[in-house]
Amino acid sequence: MPPPADIVKVAIEWPGAYPKLMEIDQKKPLSAIIKEVCDGWSLANHEYYALQQADNSNLYITEKNRSEIKNGTILRLTISPAQNAQQLHERIQSSSMDAKLEALKNLANLSRDITFAQEFINLDGISLLTQMVESGTDRYQKLQKIMKPCFGDMLSCTLTAFVELMDHGIVSWDTFSVAFIKKIASFVNKSAIDTLILQRSLAILESMVLNSHDLYQKVAQEITIGQLIPHLQGTDQEIQTYTIAVINALFLKAPDERRQEMANILAQKQLRSIILTHVIRAQRAINNEMAHQLYVLQVLTFNLLEDRMMTKMDPQDQAQRDIIFELRRIAFDAESEPNTSSGSMEKRKSMYTRDYKKLGFINHVNPAMDFTQTPPGMLALDNMLYFAKHHQDAYIRVVLENSSREDKHECPFGRSSIELTKMLCEILKVGELPSETCNDFHPLFFTHDRSFEEFFCICTQLLNKTWKEMRATSEDFNKVMQVVKEQVMRALTTKPSSLDQFKSKLQNLSYTEILKIRQSERMNQEDFKSRPILELKEKIQPEILELIKQQRLNRLVEGTCFRKLNSRRRQDKFWYCRLSPNHKVLHYGDLEESPQGEVPHDSLQDKLPVADIKAVVTGKDCPHMKEKGALKQNKEVLELAFSILYDSNCQLNFIAPDKHEYCIWTDGLNALLGKDMLSDLTRNDLDTLLSMEIKLRLLDLENIQIPDAPPPIPKEPSNYDFVYDCN
Repeated sequence: MPPPADIVKVAIEWPGAYPKLMEIDQKKPLSAIIKEVCDGWSLANHEYYALQQADNSNLYITEKNRSEIKNGTILRLTISPAQNAQQLHERIQSSSMDAKLEALKNLANLSRDITFAQEFINLDGISLLTQMVESGTDRYQKLQKIMKPCFGDMLSCTLTAFVELMDHGIVSWDTFSVAFIKKIASFVNKSAIDTLILQRSLAILESMVLNSHDLYQKVAQEITIGQLIPHLQGTDQEIQTYTIAVINALFLKAPDERRQEMANILAQKQLRSIILTHVIRAQRAINNEMAHQLYVLQVLTFNLLEDRMMTKMDPQDQAQRDIIFELRRIAFDAESEPNTSSGSMEKRKSMYTRDYKKLGFINHVNPAMDFTQTPPGMLALDNMLYFAKHHQDAYIRVVLENSSREDKHECPFGRSSIELTKMLCEILKVGELPSETCNDFHPLFFTHDRSFEEFFCICTQLLNKTWKEMRATSEDFNKVMQVVKEQVMRALTTKPSSLDQFKSKLQNLSYTEILKIRQSERMNQEDFKSRPILELKEKIQPEILELIKQQRLNRLVEGTCFRKLNSRRRQDKFWYCRLSPNHKVLHYGDLEESPQGEVPHDSLQDKLPVADIKAVVTGKDCPHMKEKGALKQNKEVLELAFSILYDSNCQLNFIAPDKHEYCIWTDGLNALLGKDMLSDLTRNDLDTLLSMEIKLRLLDLENIQIPDAPPPIPKEPSNYDFVYDCN
């Protein structure tokens, strides 16, 4: 007979004593269980004790998280969070440097636990830590010269504890003084400082900026871009990541009127070229967090274009109309204007109308009207002028090539430039806030100060080339734009490292090549409609679905590393989950760092029997997506979120690293529960495998005997005299 579900068998440790094996009744109050344990070791005052996970997490067991205790868990009897917090609060104020340092190390370790953190914060521990940071450097300035390593360790432990405590979101960031901000900023501004202190200081500044408008203004006064730049020129990728994170935070929270000013400062300080040299082209791999921060910087930079993108042209604004005149002048090299007599005025208007038609504007009489649609608004005109001034030969060639044609195959430069600008804004998501989970940065946009404009120039020449290859007319305009969009997106998918490489990728994606790719994809996805084929599909579909199911379950057995997220910022905290080979138990547990390869079952502390799973929910239905916070409202995070519901009011919450892993896990979990696999990935895999299987079965194999075993490998020849060396 199986044991009751509420009884869990655990081991409990106590320093200096043999561990105890005991059964815990989850229905009993936790205080009663602790009393029973204390009585077994003859310990008085059981209220001063608590149970704690014996692994590296040191997590205190509370009424809220006690459901996470599983059979085989190792616990530790220790002093209660309140007692521990009280003792550490006193010891970090000790006059003994060694005792103080030891207490700060323990505090930094324990502060990750929210139960302990709450108790320490209740003792006004945050204020104590800020006072130690503010006054510590002055108090120990003399000691620093003779005890520099000890001082550095103390400060780094103090800052680590502060970061961990604030990470729980219990205390508001608005409560900190200018003196504290100045002190943290001074650590960042020092040329030589301990790496850990610098990391923690940058993390604190980033959190201040992101979580408080008042603190943003104070931090912006203390930290300049020039002071952050040297940290990007080092070799420590962690420091570089934190530095870019601070720059991104300042950029994101800056008022609209200050963002362009800040962008100009970044350009003056050559931030882009420094990142390109010391980060993107450094001789090391870019980790996920760095990729995310580069993506955020890319998005924020492109979002500077939003104002122009959403600005309509004022047909009465002479300065704006002069831009159109300049486009015409560069293209047709107009001679000096005739005298403005009534006759010459009419002649000039007629000439302008003819030239505007050649330039490809829809409104030949007043082309300013073409720029009244938003998006792309004035951004399209800016791009056209940039192309005309910085790539003048190419601009004149494109305009004259099409204006001289009389066979209705001319590509309208004005109209196509407006639509192309709009399309590029959609591809690069100009105006959208950066996602919390995306790492999709493109190195090519860090290779030029005017990368968007250069990107446009390459694409507008591509459009003209594709138009000629398609022998398109004005009726084919939308078809051409669709082909160009496909060419651009396929080229970007390859992650070209420079604009020249992007250009060469586009050269290989001619209209003929796109047709071949489309035809190949169409053949792979061909849906045969005849009745015998449909019957064959129906017959083999179950075995294909079973094949997909086994693949999903095998992937769950391999497991996946998930990243822990919170509303403050992306943390490098990981946890791993995998299915047991017999498909009966999910093993999961926290990791110190992202693993290289699979994580063994025995190193994962927690278990969840598949039989206990009640349901799998996704998106907005997930418990962790119903909580408040800016992160929880992010669309892309919602699309990657899923939760396993088990027992009563218990859940295991996930945010998949990407859409592919999301589909793998939701499919696999549904398969374990005997439900249908409904993801897009399953539909695509089913279509592909069905198509392949049907084509194999329809091959003309009459009178051809297919062997059951592969043919034997022939013996090596006695000599290789038959080999001809082309050199």
